[in-house]
Amino acid sequence: MERGRTRRRIALLSIAIIAAGCSTFRPAPPPPVSPLPQAAHPATVVGVASWYGPGFNGHSTASGQIYNQDELTAACNSFPLGSHLMVTNLANGRSVEVLVNDRGPFKKGRKIDLSYKAAQTIGMVGPGTTRVSLEAIDGAMPEAAIRYYVQVGSFTHPEAAEELRENLIRRYPDVQIYQLDTGNRRYYRVRMGAFLTREEAVERAREAAGLGLPMIIVSE
Repeated sequence: MERGRTRRRIALLSIAIIAAGCSTFRPAPPPPVSPLPQAAHPATVVGVASWYGPGFNGHSTASGQIYNQDELTAACNSFPLGSHLMVTNLANGRSVEVLVNDRGPFKKGRKIDLSYKAAQTIGMVGPGTTRVSLEAIDGAMPEAAIRYYVQVGSFTHPEAAEELRENLIRRYPDVQIYQLDTGNRRYYRVRMGAFLTREEAVERAREAAGLGLPMIIVSE
């Protein structure tokens, strides 16, 4: 019954957005960007790594590839998709080369999510997380920390968020659910992205506006 009420809310929200029309979406112009200071070693990033496995196996990644936990891949927001990184476990010195084919991690304080195979190679499956260095071996440069997303819904019930994600992921493989805890409330935000620039996020919002959902551009 509770889920039924949530579905009715989604339906009513969609009707309201359609009635309002696309004219309600007027994205603000992108803010001026200040140049970032040059790092001493611009192609190396140090931070915490985690790994993801069976729960995501077979799902589409942000690059459009299908995630295979037995391949040497990773989700990373610090380098462009398609980058080849040498990941070194600073606790034991073991290294592995991975292809960045997905975006993530989405938990604050982490720099990379390794596939199960990559995590196994550097001996971090058991601990779950470890401090690593990320070195681009193909000349890729680290990207700015700010990412842009198109948020299409925020729910207190995970079932409603998952239902919307399942509907959208057939068309957009980069749809994810992001959990937000505020006091005693927990929200499940459905977002498309991440995008490296605001212009990319605006383009996606315009493209998806015909779906009758609210399009809110956010940055983190």
